[in-house]
Amino acid sequence: MTVSLGTIEALRRIDTPTVCNALELIDPALRRHGFNRRPLVCPFPDLPPLVGFARTAEITCSAPTGLKDQRGMRLAYYAYIESGPRPSVAVIADRDKAEPGIGAFWGEVQTNVHKALGCAGVITDGSVRDIPQMAQGFFVLAGSIMPSHVHADIVEFDVPVTLAGLEVKPGDLIHADRHGMVVIPDAAAAKVPAAAELLTRREKVILDACRRGGFSTEDIRKAFEEMDDIH
Repeated sequence: MTVSLGTIEALRRIDTPTVCNALELIDPALRRHGFNRRPLVCPFPDLPPLVGFARTAEITCSAPTGLKDQRGMRLAYYAYIESGPRPSVAVIADRDKAEPGIGAFWGEVQTNVHKALGCAGVITDGSVRDIPQMAQGFFVLAGSIMPSHVHADIVEFDVPVTLAGLEVKPGDLIHADRHGMVVIPDAAAAKVPAAAELLTRREKVILDACRRGGFSTEDIRKAFEEMDDIH
């Protein structure tokens, strides 16, 4: 793990849109990359941002996988979650071709099991259920909310996955909140808090101008000039 706990704590104090803005300031090539490209549902929008290292898996729900020892697969997956760097976030791709999202792998039981194993939240393009019974404080981003788990079998884990248009590799540093998720490159992580603070100071100039009486386009021009001088 190359990202310090101090950096992780600092990242938790920043919302995900600001992290995206900070990353494009650090590296303009990141302006169009590294975040989900399709919307996800956030059942608990008031939870603080999730920051953690990705533990990845693929599931299918509409029919059994045919794997004889699905319990063994499940236990091996849990061991994988337990052994990873913390804080961790489960990133689960639904690979059900017949009816994507028909079954909910995530609900009361899985959120409590994962939280007890040191996992802080889940991001999935599959479905979730048992919203009121989920582990308290467990962060969730999902493709949908559905009532049944159907089969909800694990197909594979510890592999690169793609969900909501974003590829996530095991160990990627994830930042997420009600808006969505973004992968933070390790090399950029320690620079994000300072970049976010710079952006906040620049935005404050125009926001303060908006809140004063008699605001006009001339005030916008002056604010832009003042923002350019903040480094």
